[in-house]
Amino acid sequence: MSLYQEIVDASERIGSEILKTPLFYSTYLSDLNKGEVYLKLESEQYTGSFKARGALNKVLKLSKEERDKGLITASTGNHAQGFARALTIAKAKGTIFLPTNAEPSKVEALKYYDADLQFHGDDPLTTELHAKQVAKDLGQTWVSPYNDLDVIAGQGTLAVEVTNELETIDAVFGCIGGGGMMSGVASWFKQKSLETKVIGCLPANSPEMYLSVEKGEVVVLDEYQPTLSDGSAGGLEEDSITFELCQKLIDDYELVSEEDIAARIKYMVDKHHKIVEGAAAVALSAFMNNAADYPGQRVVIIICGANITTSKLKELI
Repeated sequence: MSLYQEIVDASERIGSEILKTPLFYSTYLSDLNKGEVYLKLESEQYTGSFKARGALNKVLKLSKEERDKGLITASTGNHAQGFARALTIAKAKGTIFLPTNAEPSKVEALKYYDADLQFHGDDPLTTELHAKQVAKDLGQTWVSPYNDLDVIAGQGTLAVEVTNELETIDAVFGCIGGGGMMSGVASWFKQKSLETKVIGCLPANSPEMYLSVEKGEVVVLDEYQPTLSDGSAGGLEEDSITFELCQKLIDDYELVSEEDIAARIKYMVDKHHKIVEGAAAVALSAFMNNAADYPGQRVVIIICGANITTSKLKELI
């Protein structure tokens, strides 16, 4: 079965348990390119992020026997909340591994769900590889934040909603971390709207997918630089299926600075009175920095999440 069909099936599977998020026309952003610019507000999704889609699709596809054995994942926050919510909906039990330095507010949010929390490592990739090994040792199902076709298909359902509302789209911008969201989005557009240019956007402080595509193989950084785009931070597994999908389907990449990310978070508060997280501001920055390259065009920017701490938001504003 093609990934396109998997996304169609995922839309039917999870449709009643997720929100059809707004496709919001921005007068301010449209003025920058004298075209039409829309914001796909996944920031308004359950758990405040698109991650609610992929985790739910994965968990609902599992058999009762698989769910009864237990599920394991690893995440810095957004995928963890999506996974925890999926456990509740499917009446399943699971464990979430987090880095020891995970954002306290995100850890606190997870405590409202019936999931076991464990901590390991001080960077997302270390945590992820450890959790994956634990799942293997215990014979439990590993639910990857991005390296799983069912998760990718679930994330791709946001693109289905976009094309259901807009017949023609010239370009779509979205942040890339592990690549799960944009692998799904690009897979949908390359079947449904081949003329649409798909732009992968990354923080310059954490550009692993960009570096990997440039080199032709998965690149793992020795050191991690802090980034406001914490939701997209961290490296790829060496066998990640998202690498080949992004390599094949993403038309172009844009890197943005921490200064730009900060400015765009504030921009969304000032202009649209919306709270967005760093990863969402990455995509917004990529468009705003290059708006002149899309004159008169219809553009969609994926605002992938809203999970930013009050203290960080206050500091940026």
